[in-house]
Amino acid sequence: MDLGALEKNRSCTLDNPYEEQQGRARGLPSTENVELLGRDVKRSQPVLIQRSSWGRLREEESRASSLPTIPNPFPELCSPSKSPILSNASLGRSPQWESGHHVVKVFSEDDTCRSLEVTAGTTARNVCEILVEKTHALSDESWSLVEFHPHLALERCLEEHESVVEVQATWPMGGESKFIFRKNFAKYALFKNSPSLFPEAMVASCSEAHKGMSHSELIQNFLNSGSCPEIQGYLHLKEMGKKVWKRLYFLLRRSGLYYSTKGTSKDPQHLQYFIDVTESNVFFVTQGKKLYGTPTEYGFCIKPHKTRNGTKGLKVFCTEDEQSRLCWISAFRLFKYGIQLYRNYELSRCSKNSWIGSPSLRSVSDNTLVAMDFSGCTGRVIDNPNEALSAALEEAQAWRKKTSHRNSLPSPCQAAVLSTAFHISAIHRTQAWYHGRLSREETHRLIVQQGLVDGVFLVRESQRNPKGFVLSLCHLQKIKHYLILPQCEEDGRPYFTMDDGQTKFTDLIQLVDFHQINKGILPCKLQHFCTSVVL
Repeated sequence: MDLGALEKNRSCTLDNPYEEQQGRARGLPSTENVELLGRDVKRSQPVLIQRSSWGRLREEESRASSLPTIPNPFPELCSPSKSPILSNASLGRSPQWESGHHVVKVFSEDDTCRSLEVTAGTTARNVCEILVEKTHALSDESWSLVEFHPHLALERCLEEHESVVEVQATWPMGGESKFIFRKNFAKYALFKNSPSLFPEAMVASCSEAHKGMSHSELIQNFLNSGSCPEIQGYLHLKEMGKKVWKRLYFLLRRSGLYYSTKGTSKDPQHLQYFIDVTESNVFFVTQGKKLYGTPTEYGFCIKPHKTRNGTKGLKVFCTEDEQSRLCWISAFRLFKYGIQLYRNYELSRCSKNSWIGSPSLRSVSDNTLVAMDFSGCTGRVIDNPNEALSAALEEAQAWRKKTSHRNSLPSPCQAAVLSTAFHISAIHRTQAWYHGRLSREETHRLIVQQGLVDGVFLVRESQRNPKGFVLSLCHLQKIKHYLILPQCEEDGRPYFTMDDGQTKFTDLIQLVDFHQINKGILPCKLQHFCTSVVL
């Protein structure tokens, strides 16, 4: 190419700056002094050209400056925040999402709230770690983050690996959905050899090798091989928009949830595919009879990920009892998350004492408590239940005698005795397991929320007896209530008892401590106390 042709090409490039980019693609020389700004701007925005020192561009600029200013008829194209096409909302993202920081609000049981600034990758476990540190709570693997939709009466415990930002992004804008910081002792009950979690009548073995397996063997076989038994049984179903509840025979498999169109037949021609487990979440229904008209109180719901607002797409079910409901919900979680669920459980077990900023103390419910005999030179474990009960009674009497000097009165006046008993009974108010004036219905709701596992308990004031207290305890997925009465001995010394004075305790703290070691008249020992924190 000669010099004349080269000058001609350079002149064409300067006359039309947009052709310079095309010239670069063809290997032509480029103009280094003409730079393009905003290379990362969106395609619909105009490309700005920096002022050049070339004479031709100077003349064009001087002519443009002498002309009157013409307002831009499309200012929104230059400002993405004002553009209906280029705005963050239309692009499906928020300023927080672009900056990588998100605000998550977490509520406690008493409706106090704490706002946290998190990143997109923050998991439910990370949020629980932060809240344990901020509230100075005892580190415990049972702390959980609950997704709650009050307008739908649905709630579920987030798995520890789930992203809180992604979960929050599925909520409707301006809705009442929120996160709740709460204990859930039943979160990993399916890995703790709970024989009542999967009833034998609801488990259909996929092969002969599964027959006769215990609960732990069944779970271990599923984790090792990936094969799992079917969960089967009758469920009451109501689809949104319909008023009638249908009782159908359902089967839960790895491939999805099916129902039989002909009784309990499992013939492939009679099985109708219903929903994909992996594309949905399973929720507890908290007010089934009030909102959905469920035949029983044991309702649960399958909510697809794509469902944001309203009741469209929700599948509401109802079982005959709590055991069946827990079986279906546990199976859904196991089929959906599989080995990841077990990894979360192992991680919580290995690091439950190493949460960020948490103290090294453990709650009594985390310790292994056994009956011991220290009367000899060395201590020994008492294996005989009758001997353990006798030792427990002797220990209770020793505790009462040991602390009787605190209860001695300068005057035998009965009024002074009752006054002292009142002050003694006030010691328990500082304990986490004491919940004051809690109704029977609220007690049932709280224990159900924190997990129907053996040994979950709380102590509250009695509504029928103004001077008494009630120990509410969960055993075999049922909640039982035991009345605690304050009484006085012949010499005026007060005590508390649950068995008409056969076992006596100076205060409620001694009563709870005793039954954490020995079950006494209770069906099981006290293991996990219901509690809540103030955020």
